[in-house]
Amino acid sequence: MSDLLNPPPQLPSPVADLQAIYGLPSQNGFGSAVFYEQVEPAEDLEQVALKVYRYFVGDLWDRFGEAAWMTPWKQVYRRKPGDTHQIIAEMRAIADSNAALLMPLLLDDREDAEAAQTALSAVYDDMTMVDLALYTLGDGAALSGILVAGRRMIGDTTLLIFLLD
Repeated sequence: MSDLLNPPPQLPSPVADLQAIYGLPSQNGFGSAVFYEQVEPAEDLEQVALKVYRYFVGDLWDRFGEAAWMTPWKQVYRRKPGDTHQIIAEMRAIADSNAALLMPLLLDDREDAEAAQTALSAVYDDMTMVDLALYTLGDGAALSGILVAGRRMIGDTTLLIFLLD
């Protein structure tokens, strides 16, 4: 996994568009951010997602403890090989009640909803996207969120973290 403080210099324009809407990589531990990582194609996507999640939470991870941050962690969706790439429909169809509550905030209840959905589709509906999973996250108390992780054939991985109270 590349150094999260020094992202790859050649950011694909769809990922840059997604970052313009949801935010640059950060350690804010709140709000949203988009990370772009070069990883080995065989590297476990969930492990990459966990590394980015821990980085995003920053010092709060140690302050509240790993158990608090990992209590809500759960995979709520995984795209199966051969499934149609329709990230917006996939996100709206998630059955997990906690994740489903977040989808309108992530997709619709925003000034830039159309641009956000277009940017999400440009990244996660790419036909070279071979692995996609969504996870719930939070602090086990007030904060809850979703992490969207997608990896293309060549190993480049785009992760969107959305964490609110």
